[in-house]
Amino acid sequence: MFEGWESPNVTVYLAAILGLLVVWQYYQMQIMAGRILAIDIFDRSGIRMYIYVTPSDDQICEVCGASNGRFFLPSQVAKRKFSPLTGKCQRPTPCIGVLVGLYGAWLEARGVLEHLRKNAQNGGIQLSTEEVRALVNGQWERCISADTDRLGIHMIEALSYEKINPEASIEGYRYVVNEVKEVRHLMFLVPTYLRLMQLLLQAGEEAEALETIERFEKRFPTTRRGSHFPSDEQREMMKTKKAQLLKTLPLQMSA
Repeated sequence: MFEGWESPNVTVYLAAILGLLVVWQYYQMQIMAGRILAIDIFDRSGIRMYIYVTPSDDQICEVCGASNGRFFLPSQVAKRKFSPLTGKCQRPTPCIGVLVGLYGAWLEARGVLEHLRKNAQNGGIQLSTEEVRALVNGQWERCISADTDRLGIHMIEALSYEKINPEASIEGYRYVVNEVKEVRHLMFLVPTYLRLMQLLLQAGEEAEALETIERFEKRFPTTRRGSHFPSDEQREMMKTKKAQLLKTLPLQMSA
């Protein structure tokens, strides 16, 4: 043997190889079970599809309502004159609608993505409100894109359940306003504050509705502007609701 040469610790190498084999076997089992795609192991970020969602509200105009549940590829959204609408919004103050990006690694989402890719040349695909609910009710929390999609899923659920389960929508909106941190989610904030305030008023939760407006004002000061900031009309609507609540709440508390 050469001087200074030491025999490698074969046990350590074998243990490391065994550990890698166990991890690989686990992912193979997940792939075979249809829980994740092989590519998901290496790519946990990025957006593979977008869905346009509007609230289930009778005040949404016909054009915006007709665009609810439309899916698009990132390449479509990136086009300069892209619009998720099939026409022009018919309201003086534009209807609320949100374009939500998803990675979509769970089973139901993978089926939608495959269908979308096959129909991309036709402008995309569209799901009904019931099909959108079924999509987000899938086992998304068990797939590798759960953290990437979590906030978007809560946004879609909140918008889709307003009419049939307002309590679930309120919880979803609360989650969004508390958890938005990434730049790509900033566009969710204004619609979320507006819808949360409306639902709280409908539920008779005036105190929390007032608190929501005050949080909205603090988050979007009038001295600042940005692409995700509210319009003047939206600010004025919140201001009007706040004035009404400040008048009625003291009366309710003294009654």
